[in-house]
Amino acid sequence: MALDIDAVRASFPQAVPMVGTLSLEFLELDTRKAVMRLPDQPEYHNHVAGPHAGAMFTLGESASGALVFVNFGDRMGEATPLAVEATIRYLKFAKGPVTATATLDRDPADISAELDEGRRPEFAVEVAIATEDGTQTGAMTVLWTLKPNRR
Repeated sequence: MALDIDAVRASFPQAVPMVGTLSLEFLELDTRKAVMRLPDQPEYHNHVAGPHAGAMFTLGESASGALVFVNFGDRMGEATPLAVEATIRYLKFAKGPVTATATLDRDPADISAELDEGRRPEFAVEVAIATEDGTQTGAMTVLWTLKPNRR
């Protein structure tokens, strides 16, 4: 059962301080997709006045984490969600605000069923990073696991 989406939106900057540091904003959030925005902020620019690669990585990873938290945050008494691996490709030069759109590669019910069977599920969250005009400037995959808590 998914967590309350409004509660996730409100608590995410406190739960993940880098979200607040970079002033990341939610544009969309549900159980299948998370869209977050990195505003254009000169203090987070790179040497060519675009968003710094590290800021875009944080944007993408944060969007993926929000999606994981919405779907599995209610299971944190049983398992801890952890990013296992992340890859990113910077496809085009980005300028101005950018968005990250994260989507799950599997049905959340199937992932929960694996956890219920005593397994440690792994699943990918795909992230598209784009400028405001919709030009895709980056592609990211974050591999997540739900690590069962020791009792």
